[in-house]
Amino acid sequence: MTILDKIVERKKTEVAEAKTKVPLEKLENYPLFRRSCYVLRDSILHPERTGIIAEYKRASPSKGLINGVSSVTEVVSGYQAAGASAISVLTDTDFFKGTLDDLTEARKALTIPLLRKEFIVDKYQIAEAKAYGADIILLIAACLTAGEILDFSAYAKQLGLNVLLEVHDQEELNRSLFDTIDAIGVNNRNLKDFSVSLDHSYDLVNKIPSQYIKVSESGISDPETIKNLKKAGFQAFLIGENFMKTENPSVAISNFVKEL
Repeated sequence: MTILDKIVERKKTEVAEAKTKVPLEKLENYPLFRRSCYVLRDSILHPERTGIIAEYKRASPSKGLINGVSSVTEVVSGYQAAGASAISVLTDTDFFKGTLDDLTEARKALTIPLLRKEFIVDKYQIAEAKAYGADIILLIAACLTAGEILDFSAYAKQLGLNVLLEVHDQEELNRSLFDTIDAIGVNNRNLKDFSVSLDHSYDLVNKIPSQYIKVSESGISDPETIKNLKKAGFQAFLIGENFMKTENPSVAISNFVKEL
């Protein structure tokens, strides 16, 4: 089994358990479920913001513990102040040491779009995302069928959420182009073996229709890389470990942005 297979298998068990503890009807009555979401496109294209989707991530399956010290509020507030266009928060516990409470904590600190970074395998998780304060959900083509992508994205749009679809190759892209998707992210990290190459972004950028916000994800650690990706046609850049692996992620993003 690949790492992705293990995560998805665990996720299905996790969702089944969550449904017994908090039924969907209860989620729909959470105060944050009724809030209007920030619009991802507006924030990405805002002239005073950087296009960076900065991530709060404590750990990963490939790197282990990345940062077990910096608090959610401290980090995401620093990201926003430095000009991030959106914030991504990992909510998977077993593999990334995140929680849904991290999402709510981030929501309290932010006035820009918030992404629930999660391996979504069930519509219940989309309702959870809304109930805990997300504006954006992530759908990963590598672990979903085309039918699931359409079904899940349509449900997300019903709830007022933005949808970021993640692809890794042309096959995943070609089967996933639906009007219910707002942004397409090219993951430079192969989720099967966690190897990273920016070639994936450069290979796919011109194959993504212009109706979608184009996002390059993972493996970005240098402002020059963003400049090159912008020239190639990308409008947004998801950066995780590069800031989180430092002693002070807020200072790290601030210095990074100055070089842009």
